[in-house]
Amino acid sequence: MPDLLIELFSEEIPARMQAQAASDLQKLVTNGLVEAGLTYATAAAFATPRRLVLSIEELNAESRSQREERKGPKVGAPEKALEGFLRSTGLTIDQLEQQEDKKGAFYVAVIDKPGRKAADIVAEVLEQTIRNFPWPKSMRWGNGTLRWVRPLHTILCILVGDDGAEVVPMDVDGIAAGNTTRGHRFMGPAAFSVTSFDDYEAKLKRAKVMLRAEERANAIWQDATTQAFANGFDVVEDRGLLAEVAGLVEWPVVLMGRIDDQFLDLPPEVLQTSMKEHQKFFSVRNPKTGRIERFVTVANIETADDGATILNGNQRVLSARLADAKFFWDNDLRVAKAGMQPWLDGLAKVTFHNKLGSQRDRIDRIATLARQIAPVVGADPDQAAEAAQIAKADLRSEMVGEFPELQGLMGRYYALVAGRDAAVAAASEEHWKPQGPSDIVPTAPVSVAVALADKLDTLTCFWAIDEKPTGSKDPFALRRAALGVIRLVLENDLRTNLIELFLTAIGEIPPEGWLGEYGLDVFYRGDRSEVVNPVVNNLLSFFHDRLKFYLKDQNIRHDVIDACIAMPGNDDLTLLVKRAQALQATLETDDGENLIQGFKRANNILMQAEEKDGVEYSFGADIKFAEDPAEKDLFNALDTAEAQIAPAMAAEGFGDAMAAMATLRAPIDRFFTDVQVNSESQIIRRNRLNMLSRIRQICSSVADLTKIEG
Repeated sequence: MPDLLIELFSEEIPARMQAQAASDLQKLVTNGLVEAGLTYATAAAFATPRRLVLSIEELNAESRSQREERKGPKVGAPEKALEGFLRSTGLTIDQLEQQEDKKGAFYVAVIDKPGRKAADIVAEVLEQTIRNFPWPKSMRWGNGTLRWVRPLHTILCILVGDDGAEVVPMDVDGIAAGNTTRGHRFMGPAAFSVTSFDDYEAKLKRAKVMLRAEERANAIWQDATTQAFANGFDVVEDRGLLAEVAGLVEWPVVLMGRIDDQFLDLPPEVLQTSMKEHQKFFSVRNPKTGRIERFVTVANIETADDGATILNGNQRVLSARLADAKFFWDNDLRVAKAGMQPWLDGLAKVTFHNKLGSQRDRIDRIATLARQIAPVVGADPDQAAEAAQIAKADLRSEMVGEFPELQGLMGRYYALVAGRDAAVAAASEEHWKPQGPSDIVPTAPVSVAVALADKLDTLTCFWAIDEKPTGSKDPFALRRAALGVIRLVLENDLRTNLIELFLTAIGEIPPEGWLGEYGLDVFYRGDRSEVVNPVVNNLLSFFHDRLKFYLKDQNIRHDVIDACIAMPGNDDLTLLVKRAQALQATLETDDGENLIQGFKRANNILMQAEEKDGVEYSFGADIKFAEDPAEKDLFNALDTAEAQIAPAMAAEGFGDAMAAMATLRAPIDRFFTDVQVNSESQIIRRNRLNMLSRIRQICSSVADLTKIEG
């Protein structure tokens, strides 16, 4: 069984495309081979800046022959039907066979497909793969029709068997397959032939090419940290940058340079961002001062002067870049020291949404909401409102204009320069968080208040103008905002009523932003779970859906969450989750699982009787009418459980309440085993049905168990 080696050698492939391209090459080729009848043992794909490589081991030498029987039209069918069948099979009428079934005789085409050699199949599959490769962007060059990410120079394609390596004969747009490749552009440019994958990788290494991306990344990190440690520094870890740089070089040469003293007072995040975005440099920190004082660059060539010329050129370019950053920083500091008012005034000229006013209008809404939230999270209301007023001021700064990813972080620096309290300044940075499932959640009270206000304003505003997420479309990142609110509330163990916050936020939205059918009249009907305004109801349902998504990672069942959502106070997320966790834990016990079955049986019998009799059995169960010992035991068990559940629920001791409810499992089981509910005596029957109603009432005070599946 031969091995297959493919290399597609081209000009430089963008680093961001390499990993996906290697995966696509493996998927397209292996799928094509399997569909053509070839199987294999293992496959592995690799990428360097100038080549995509696929190695397949133990490929079948040829595909199996196949015999296919295809049923055709009836004997005597119209001539056109027969002609169409013959065209589809490639046979003539004298080559068809006749068979019979209960409906009569019909034609059968027996098609023998002989096996094909692996080389023929590989050539066919690889040509289709190359011509239809899914590059995000591709180009044509010269007079050919082939499109590739960059000009494709050579195709290496060999089958390696016991008799040696055989070139797969194929040609794609004038590029004939062979068994040769080239190494490093400058340090190993000569062509060389290969006889196997091991031979290929070893010769590449001698020609100054590391084939494996993880090997290049490990070499870069090892050399960088070693050089930094030798000089008393630490390399700032950045796995994304490391992967990108490993895709820029075939033979990494790590060089460490010095940052000019005039730039050392810039915030370390500014230095790190500027070097990463513009130069792809790693930042090197002085652990004693915490400042970024040096950088690491990765060259793609070894030089006689050990990279001195490369390093000098990089330092000159870096100084020019950092001079721009310093210019932005100095200008921004002057505005910050003056109180940031020009930035705040400028936000009034920036439209947030044409139906929702400017960024300045939005900030005023957030400040009002943050002031109300502050007592709930333990923050000072004045500080929360102050933080909300300046939290987005840095959006008008020159530094954030150049590096948008520094928004919030620069706001903290500018707020401190403006003389604001540290808690207010921290909120400028943290109110954006969390921005994703792995992002940290703020814990400082002022930051939490502003972060909640910011996200709740976004959600209520876009709900009010009917810009909700639909399907996979979520242009305003509203799902992320809702998940952010959920994490802020739960991970800070906050007790807050979302509906009240929605109402406050809605009251701040300008009337012209609302859809006419909704209006601004929002009021309660009964408890908080019955708000009339459809915007609030729909938004709360959206939060419940997001909560299910969040709790899925905690293995809490969706039907358990539904059972708890059906209870009053379902806009208190912390209360809701605690109830769901307690119910989940109860259902994972034998008593809990069997209790659900007993509850459902009681509920079903009761519902059928109420429908049949046209009355509601919800009052009047009396132990004096109990005849069977199991019936009396259930009465006593219900009294005991109710006495425990009611105070536990009042104290939000859901675990204790669920445990008390679970004790009903055994007496309910005995009751249904020993007692016939539909007694001939109507008095006894009515009493027993009322007792079933009591079971439903007691269990439903903990959660809506009708929502539990199974």
